[in-house]
Amino acid sequence: MRIDGFPWSSATTSTALLLYRLRRTPARFLAARDVLPIVHELVGDPSQHVRAALSANIMGLPSDLGDDEAVKDLLDLVMILLKDEFPDVRLNLIAKLADVSSVMGVKRLSDELMPTIVHLAEDKNWRVRLAIIEHIPLLAKQLGREIFEEDLKLSTLCIKWLIDNVWSIREAAIMNLKSLAEVFGTDWAKQNIVPQIVHLFDFSSKYLHRITALNAVAVLSEVVGAEVVEDSFISLLTDRASKDPVPNVRFGTAKTLSHVMPFVTPEMKESKIRPCLSSLAAESETDTDVNYFAKQALEKLAANS
Repeated sequence: MRIDGFPWSSATTSTALLLYRLRRTPARFLAARDVLPIVHELVGDPSQHVRAALSANIMGLPSDLGDDEAVKDLLDLVMILLKDEFPDVRLNLIAKLADVSSVMGVKRLSDELMPTIVHLAEDKNWRVRLAIIEHIPLLAKQLGREIFEEDLKLSTLCIKWLIDNVWSIREAAIMNLKSLAEVFGTDWAKQNIVPQIVHLFDFSSKYLHRITALNAVAVLSEVVGAEVVEDSFISLLTDRASKDPVPNVRFGTAKTLSHVMPFVTPEMKESKIRPCLSSLAAESETDTDVNYFAKQALEKLAANS
């Protein structure tokens, strides 16, 4: 069998070209009964490179099949690829999650895709975890607040990523929380994110996790509003973080205070931030890095007063 002069028999060695041809072939020349068996064969191909090429191109097919039942069958194959043992297969499909979720619809997205997403969110390969994190805001928009909140494991993972052993994952987790706050609003962030950040700082015995909490405070301050910053973050910084036994946390506090300055009132700057920074910049503070960043923050405070 040939489509537009391309031989089906060579599909397993030229997967990407085959799918490219399929996508360029007018829908009237395509039949689901012809396409799906080939795709099904490729999903089970012993070559990981064939499966990776397939996963990179497969989401170009649903709009051409024109048959709801055929699209459903194709999505079943997509779910198989999302569980493939080879990381690049999973990564290629995750990169197409916007296409996958738009074709699936909200109900199937919630019932079938989300459990797979949650599983991939804990993947042993950090690149897979990172790719999932980067697509969470998109999924949140498509699912909506109510359905997103129902998936308690996913919500828990959004916080758990903050203590991942890979720095890039921790940084991506912070940006994910910021994006979720933008998607669902300040009130949602105040209830679901802010308490978790405060808890992470107050109860973590690992200083790297406390530094991650400070970085989250700095980023979230840009979107949660002055009231949340003043009510929840300032006391954490001035009363607790500034007195941390680890110098890295103390100079991280000075840097974070510098970052949140634009989001608080002048009164808060003078009553809480300036005294804290002055203490960190004083001679009684023996760490030179803490002194340095505190003095930098004081200079910024003076310039913006």
